[in-house]
Amino acid sequence: MKLADSWGVLQHRDFRWFFLASSVNRFGSMMTSVAYAFAVLHVDNSASALSKVLAAQITANVVCALFGGVIADRFSRRVVLQSTYLSSATVLAITAWLLFTDRATVPILVGLGALAGATSAFAQPAVHGLVPQLVPRRDLQQANALMAFVRNSAQFLGPVLGAMLVAIGGAPWALAIDAASFVVSSVLLLPVKLPGVVRADTGIVHELREGWTEFRSRTWLWVIVLAFGAMNAIQSGAILVLGPLVAKNTDTLGIKGWGWVMGAEAAGMLLMSLVLLRLSVLHPLRAGMLGIGVGAALMIVLLGVHPVTVPMMIVAFCCGAGMETFGTGWNVALGERIPPNVLSRVVSYDMVGSFVAMPIGMLLYGALATAVPLQPLLIASGVVYAAIALSTLAVPSIRTMQRLPEHADEPLLS
Repeated sequence: MKLADSWGVLQHRDFRWFFLASSVNRFGSMMTSVAYAFAVLHVDNSASALSKVLAAQITANVVCALFGGVIADRFSRRVVLQSTYLSSATVLAITAWLLFTDRATVPILVGLGALAGATSAFAQPAVHGLVPQLVPRRDLQQANALMAFVRNSAQFLGPVLGAMLVAIGGAPWALAIDAASFVVSSVLLLPVKLPGVVRADTGIVHELREGWTEFRSRTWLWVIVLAFGAMNAIQSGAILVLGPLVAKNTDTLGIKGWGWVMGAEAAGMLLMSLVLLRLSVLHPLRAGMLGIGVGAALMIVLLGVHPVTVPMMIVAFCCGAGMETFGTGWNVALGERIPPNVLSRVVSYDMVGSFVAMPIGMLLYGALATAVPLQPLLIASGVVYAAIALSTLAVPSIRTMQRLPEHADEPLLS
């Protein structure tokens, strides 16, 4: 496939507007990924404070995720997404104002983090459910890869710009820009037209049960979600909590260096998204689990044994490439194999299973940071992470999964 042909998915009008809205939002949000962590550390320079804020955000996300899936399957996903964008803009604007005026405290940031996590719980199922509605199956990988290309472009520049803003002007500026991007994205979604939604007469419990039946009936689905529950707990504690702490207190890495490391990870994702625009991976989940399992594990280990900017950037680049291989393959598998009318609910179960242990990981690593040496903790974490990821390849439906033929009506495997 020629690269120009890959962009042909933008010929679909509604997807084009959705893509534009998502692009604006991504470029604003990516600066926040680094700036937010250092904003918390500015208020309280401790791993414990950062872990509490991040844990509150993830906990609220997990608690609200199932309801977010039901809402996204019941109502217009465009309206759901617009509502969450405006809610997120409000939360970010308040957070930025509190930081600008030096009124932010850790308890307040914990509360605002919880609100941010709750709104995100309603956005993610809607986004995942929208893409298959906007493009035909034959364009599904290109649509996901194109969105990943822009997301990764933003993620490549965002951490670097975010770290520079923190170092020069402070974290509130990055949060304020992100708030504005949410508002603009909400407006850009207005032209998107979707088929009318037939609201179910059944109750929420019945709809949750229906989504659960679809989720548990597919071995490849629940095995990977279960694995990522443990993997995300490790990565959130090691990278999101200990990463900024090690960077801030290590001259060979530093705040700017950590921004470059996050940017290198995004560059790996960016390059792989370009590759996936042109090529279809024969076994996407197998390649993805190998890539993310080895790459992320090495990144965690290196953070403990040799936290130096350039080596960390190299490993982070490889990690990002593996993450994108998995991420695009995962989204395509869900879009191809899950019925559209339950897709958002299945995604919400994916979110709960994948994220439920992240707050525990954040709080645990925040506590361990003051109790044990960081080097052996990070080495052990990397080894366990790799073991969990690679063990999923023992499941045949994960190891052998391929793209569905263009005109296939039913999944080839469960």
